[in-house]
Amino acid sequence: MPEPRIISLGCRLNIAESEAIRALAVGGDTVVINSCAVTNSAVAETRKAIRRARVDRPNAQIVVTGCAAQIDPVSFAAMPEVDRVLGNVEKRSAAAWASDEAVVVGDILTARDTAPQLAAVFATHARAFVEVQNGCDHRCTFCVIPYGRGNSRSVPAGAVIDQIAGLVDAGHREVVLTGVDLTSYGPDLPGAPSLGLLVERILRHVPALERLRLSSLDGVEIDDRLFALLTQEARVMPHVHLSLQAGNDMILKRMKRRHARADSVALVDRLKTARPEIAIGADLIAGFPTEDDAMFADTLALIDDCDIVHAHIFPYSERDGTPAARMPAVPVPVRKRRAALLRAAAAVRKAAWLDGLVGTTQDVLVERPGDRGHIGSFAEARFASLPVGSVGQVRITGSDGSMLTATALPYATSNSSTEPRPAASPHSILQETLA
Repeated sequence: MPEPRIISLGCRLNIAESEAIRALAVGGDTVVINSCAVTNSAVAETRKAIRRARVDRPNAQIVVTGCAAQIDPVSFAAMPEVDRVLGNVEKRSAAAWASDEAVVVGDILTARDTAPQLAAVFATHARAFVEVQNGCDHRCTFCVIPYGRGNSRSVPAGAVIDQIAGLVDAGHREVVLTGVDLTSYGPDLPGAPSLGLLVERILRHVPALERLRLSSLDGVEIDDRLFALLTQEARVMPHVHLSLQAGNDMILKRMKRRHARADSVALVDRLKTARPEIAIGADLIAGFPTEDDAMFADTLALIDDCDIVHAHIFPYSERDGTPAARMPAVPVPVRKRRAALLRAAAAVRKAAWLDGLVGTTQDVLVERPGDRGHIGSFAEARFASLPVGSVGQVRITGSDGSMLTATALPYATSNSSTEPRPAASPHSILQETLA
């Protein structure tokens, strides 16, 4: 009988949750599509993945879950290829998987906990993704994700620390903390701990953890404790991905964001002054409703003003039921053209940054056969002679504008004097990250 297969689309949180699903989607010819709903394109990609899965596995049970399934379960249940639809809470419930019901999707806005099941090992990833927060209490006018994820809720520190300790024991050298609104971690827990306090506890109680990375952060919630960790703690990787979305104050107000353009520029200046090697990533939307050429120019200039070298750029996508979908729209061709201009500017910025790394020595996490991985600032490098799953030291020898080339040096890291441990053993269930 064919092995079950998991297809994970979208964010790092989905990757983390797909690993927990591994323990549940067993015992048959099954394909699980863990969907994304952040844009209309993401929903379309989910539908394509479902159709491809049916062609590839004509006799399999096709189970669709994730944000797209949570928000619109009826339309996915109506697809002839789909056998079952599970909601975002139910996908981690043994009872839901054991149920005979075709659609098991509850009211996500009533969810009060998160991560009831935590993956013990990440079979197909050298880095491990750990969910510490889920949901979002904010209502940006363009965003449908709160209706797929629910309100903000946090995982107690003890459970997070226990999971990370287990992942390190299993051979993982780097852990990424994930969440829908990561910097909102903690207010729902006893004592209202902050994300910075959680990071401090992880570093203190899991001393063998070599590399800790944070997923997307909301700059307005980076407090002094978290700022100090990002800029002074060597085990926290010098890579800060910010949810900026736009560079014009009027557009930010219409998005219902909580920061102004000057706030973003000042934050990046403080980060890079305190730790110059920090690489800045950002999410940016092109062609938000009412955006004119001058407004777009402010966002385009933000790439240089905030030294953005890891840019995630999206043309605005209407999502039914959101306030932005009722605002005066920018024509789709204009959105696409502006997105292309942002990507071109970001590519120039990234190429110059990579050129500046040539000649430096860097620690790298070896992630894929063929000797490829990411250095601390998340630049990807290609090299030779390092085992997958290890953290090795390389000398950067060149750049093609998007990836570094490097030469492996005798093994050493700044955080550990131990020999590199082998990667976690392969798992029988295949996971594919498609986006």
